[in-house]
Amino acid sequence: MNTEWIWVCVGFAGQTLFSARFIVQWLASERVRRSVVPVAFWFFSLGGGTTLLAYAIYRHDPVFIAGQGAGLVIYARNLMLIRSERQHSKPSDDNQTL
Repeated sequence: MNTEWIWVCVGFAGQTLFSARFIVQWLASERVRRSVVPVAFWFFSLGGGTTLLAYAIYRHDPVFIAGQGAGLVIYARNLMLIRSERQHSKPSDDNQTL
C-alpha cells in the first residue's frame, strides 16, 4: 500500500467519524423523544474534523483546510462551554451539609 492509499484511508476514516456524529445525535434524540445534541456529537466532530484537516493539509486544499480549521474552533469551544457548565453546576464542598 503506497502513501496515497494510506491518506485516502485517513480521509475516509475522518469522513466516517464526522458522519457518525449525526447517527449519535439521532439516536440520542430518539431515546429522549426530543432533539438533543449529546456531548459525543462534539467529540465525533472534533475527531472527524481533525482527521479531515490532516487529509486536507496533505492534499494542499485551501478551501477544505479553511472549512475544517474553522469547524475545529467551534467544536472545541462547545466542549469548553459544556465542561464549564458542568463544573459550575456541581455543588461545592462548602455548601454541603454533613
